[in-house]
Amino acid sequence: MQCHLYLITPPALDLESFPDLLDKTLAAGDVACLQLRLKQSDETPVADGLILQAAEKLLPIAHKHDVSLLINDRADLALTVGADGVHIGQDDTPYAEARQTLGQDAIIGVTCHDSRHLAMLAGEEGADYIAFGAFFPTSTKTPSTQATPDLLTWWQETTELPCVAIGGITTENAPILIKAGADFLAVSGGVWGYTHGPEEAVKSFNALFLSSDES
Repeated sequence: MQCHLYLITPPALDLESFPDLLDKTLAAGDVACLQLRLKQSDETPVADGLILQAAEKLLPIAHKHDVSLLINDRADLALTVGADGVHIGQDDTPYAEARQTLGQDAIIGVTCHDSRHLAMLAGEEGADYIAFGAFFPTSTKTPSTQATPDLLTWWQETTELPCVAIGGITTENAPILIKAGADFLAVSGGVWGYTHGPEEAVKSFNALFLSSDES
């Protein structure tokens, strides 16, 4: 399976200008998924109303480009806004509760840090994908764990369930994760803060995916 880009929004958005930027960014190349993740500077969530307002603006843009929109942490807000699913951490709504809230058709991904045990549990429960990380230092959040690429290789050899690599990923350090077996690369700063702009970042990531698939 070729690796794909899993895009995460910046932690803070200007809802006047960002929708247009997102539209152009998603038009620049293949993006599998968009996670709406809004946080304050101390990493606490923003008000529910802001998340809903952002989701209502971004959902039509994502769907225009055949991109699934997931809400970070909050299955209840994903249900309210009609998002495609939710990404939950170990300290958020339990998987079973999120599935009950959103139903069988929703996409539910689970953060498993650097833990093989947590990944196996999430897979057995029925998660649609599991996420390992952080692989590299990141300015978006303070990682609690350090994952290594061999974790991705082990997962690929163990199960067919997709895995997402997350944490400080850029076009420079992505190849090692692609080679190790990541199905998706979850990227925020590596796209929005890319020197030549987010559209060029999407093109660059897609070029990496294609070249690794051909090699």
